[in-house]
Amino acid sequence: MTTKRPELGDWAGVDELRALQQRRLPALLARAAASPFYRRRHAGRALPATVEDFRALEPTGKQDLRDAYPYGLLAVAKEELATYHESSGTAGQPTASYYTEQDWADLAERYARKWVGITAGDTFLVRTPYALMITGHLAHAAARSHGATVVPADSRSAATPPARLVRVLHDLEVTLTWSNPTETLLWSAAARAAGLDPGKDFPWLRALFVGGEPLSPARRARISEIWNVPVVEEYGSTETGTLAGQCPEGRLHLWADRALFEVFDPATGAITEEGRGRLVVTPLYREAMPLLRYNLDDDVEISYASCRCDWQLPVVTVFGRSGFGHPVGGGSVDQHRLEELVFQLPVEDQVVFWRARADRDLLRVQMEVPAERREGATARLAASIGAELGVPCEVEGLEPGTLVPLAALTSDPDVLKPRGLFGPDEDWDRALLYY
Repeated sequence: MTTKRPELGDWAGVDELRALQQRRLPALLARAAASPFYRRRHAGRALPATVEDFRALEPTGKQDLRDAYPYGLLAVAKEELATYHESSGTAGQPTASYYTEQDWADLAERYARKWVGITAGDTFLVRTPYALMITGHLAHAAARSHGATVVPADSRSAATPPARLVRVLHDLEVTLTWSNPTETLLWSAAARAAGLDPGKDFPWLRALFVGGEPLSPARRARISEIWNVPVVEEYGSTETGTLAGQCPEGRLHLWADRALFEVFDPATGAITEEGRGRLVVTPLYREAMPLLRYNLDDDVEISYASCRCDWQLPVVTVFGRSGFGHPVGGGSVDQHRLEELVFQLPVEDQVVFWRARADRDLLRVQMEVPAERREGATARLAASIGAELGVPCEVEGLEPGTLVPLAALTSDPDVLKPRGLFGPDEDWDRALLYY
């Protein structure tokens, strides 16, 4: 049976939003009780009557999902399932997730809540993994639900190297893309290697949709500047689907009408609605695999401060699983803050590709930068790291092509198919291992 799900504008203010959550919670709890995992965990207990009682429940962790593999969290008959997935970050153990058709309707609706809308006139390139993760399938489903033409470019695949992807972007007049932020920088380098200007030679492009890794404001601004289009961020996971999307004001908002969010402070054990800590999420409309107080282990900061977009949803900043940082020389360095400093360098420095290693006594940073800008760029970054992070550092400028070789941006190899018969000069060692 189809369930009426809230849409943007169905509530006015935080109190009405919380009332939506409260009304949905009993149905979710009753569904969760049908899964073997929660039936065992909460045996003999009365279902919570309020959100406050609900927060007394033991959180669900990633190890719980691993221990329940494959179907310990299943709350419907297997015949009702539409898809099965596994997370990319399994630490060697499968983390299963599954969805019904109604779950997919919810997933697609949330993903499509982009202020740059998806329309039937769009050609939408999906450049995230299809495989067992949900990310490629999610964008594909949302785009098709709005009538867009989908280009399933996949990711981490030899079939679509950067050179081929740039050709497709250009020749198919792609209007929207979905990828991680780093991909968009690789495309820009590949486009330049092909003699194209990312900001001028793709006039049909309307926006770049990105997710899958933390994104600092400075890097988002640089990507937008390179491609001359908006960069629209979203946040989620294979276990939960989309959890947050970016508003026209550039802020990331949690879909708190579709999920209940909490912040867990690992240092004190406190649970709050706002502040910084680990994100705990309860999807409110999940059929196949209800999750109660699921700890994503991502470091976030949540605020209910007002936003000019008037979505009336909490704002979130995502720092990722390395958000608490690495100790260096008496201080601490996290990727979000360091990335912000790297992409605050002047655009003339042409710094796009970089990496860093946080040793106990020294932060080592390497970045590709042209020879004529190298001395100034390294000095500027070293000074800003010292001033903003207060840790000892060593910044090294590298020749462009060191971290991302030109061959990786320009090659377009044939993709092999399995075969049994080879000629005298062909490599038959790849008969079966053909990838």
